[in-house]
Amino acid sequence: MTTVEPDRPAERLVVGVNGVVEQGDLVERASARDIVMAYVGLTKPRVIELLLLTTVPVMFFAAGGVPSLRLVAATVVGGALSAGSASVFNCVYDRDIDEQMRRTRRRALPRHIVTPRAALIFGFVLGVLSTVILWAWVNELSAALSVGANAFYVFGYTMLLKRRTTQNIVWGGIAGCFPALIGWTAVTGELAWAPIVLFAVVFFWTPPHTWALALRYRDDYKQVDVPMLPVVRSAHNVAVQIVVYSWVMVATSLVLWPVADTGLIYPIAAAVLGAVFLLQAHQLERRARGTEDLSVIRPMHLFHSSNLYLSLLFVAVAIDPLLR
Repeated sequence: MTTVEPDRPAERLVVGVNGVVEQGDLVERASARDIVMAYVGLTKPRVIELLLLTTVPVMFFAAGGVPSLRLVAATVVGGALSAGSASVFNCVYDRDIDEQMRRTRRRALPRHIVTPRAALIFGFVLGVLSTVILWAWVNELSAALSVGANAFYVFGYTMLLKRRTTQNIVWGGIAGCFPALIGWTAVTGELAWAPIVLFAVVFFWTPPHTWALALRYRDDYKQVDVPMLPVVRSAHNVAVQIVVYSWVMVATSLVLWPVADTGLIYPIAAAVLGAVFLLQAHQLERRARGTEDLSVIRPMHLFHSSNLYLSLLFVAVAIDPLLR
């Protein structure tokens, strides 16, 4: 999901709300593509994809089959706009550290392609549109949950936790768990134990997923004084905690079977996917014993596997009611 851009000087190219580009003493009109790609990048499309992947399958599960396509479309559009809005605000607040990190310095704000003011307006507009769409075409509860997730990510994680505690992603990751609740309430209009279990699965999945990535970029986080766990703990200590969270995640995923009375497709998939994930987590822990060499530890293997695990698990959530 994440690539490292080559080491190049930042481009001081500013696009305001009206599309005017300023570079030194030169003022010119940016191309439509430049402007569109800059603003799209602020929304972190790959994060949106992952969040929608934990929303739509839950809608199938809640409906016991295929939900209304109009409802799915409204939920997807509203959810995407909400997630995009939160990401834009995150980019604005973190632009100082993003400019110093290899992984993030090619984003629009560190490159000065978009002004902070223009980005803030963009994020606010996305948030308002999201709330209106979810409130009008889904329901009030889903809209409220979406606003809550957005607010928690911006104020709870980005502004309060990220730069202050090693537990930043543990508790800050709660914002990324809300799509399971939103997908369920979009169909049923109420909460239940099944989406809460799926909420918990994503909660326990987030630390192994993020810590694997943070291991790879720990020097970046150290440089900007963000206390991600791999910055303040040894690689082996981080790997041990990844193993612990992975076991709890897999156990939690299996709880859905009795709680929601699923068919056999889901528990079989959860057990197989969980076994593979645990094997890879334990392999990471063994590779991290007595070394800090990332070429030996290879944390990105687990990071990419975690994306595949969550994707396939939620595909199983969607398929299970269709094959009962």
